[in-house]
Amino acid sequence: MTVLHDTGERKHRKVVWHCRCDCGTEVDVISGNLTSGHTTSCGCYNRERTVETHTTHGMSRRREQHPIYLAWARMIQRCENPNDPAYKNYGARGITVCEEWHDAKVFIEWALANNWEKGLSIDRIDNNGNYEPDNCRWATWKEQQRNKRNNHLITFNRKTQTLAEWAEEVGVKRHVLNNRINVLHWPIERALSI
Repeated sequence: MTVLHDTGERKHRKVVWHCRCDCGTEVDVISGNLTSGHTTSCGCYNRERTVETHTTHGMSRRREQHPIYLAWARMIQRCENPNDPAYKNYGARGITVCEEWHDAKVFIEWALANNWEKGLSIDRIDNNGNYEPDNCRWATWKEQQRNKRNNHLITFNRKTQTLAEWAEEVGVKRHVLNNRINVLHWPIERALSI
């Protein structure tokens, strides 16, 4: 606070000073509050301290929840809340969230340091593994779909890929390749070479 001038007012027989806070706001302050150190700002310092004290990562505000925070919250729910519709595929199967990621701030720091981009979602590399730094990555929807436990994996010439990946590689539609293998029961070599 910088004292600008005496307002001419008196409160409890004390001078009331007109002051300018470092933030630019001008306020009137009783001299005793200035000399005792009771008033050191217009109130902006206390507001900043309150926000700092109650804000852990700034991504969970109700109206504007950040996608990383939402990914963290959904991950915790599907692994730990038996009432969550996805729990049967995660928590009920024994999939857990590592202890360090129970702190949203730690998860957010990991996400930002590990190629998070808007539009990507958290993906476990090993579908039977837990949510932990060494088993997770940020993936596109397409990558997520190719990393599901119910995918049909095909091995040909010592290379294993999903049916969709093989279809893309050989230049046929996925449903055509699926029909060749699962409806017409063509041998893999023929299905992939025509």
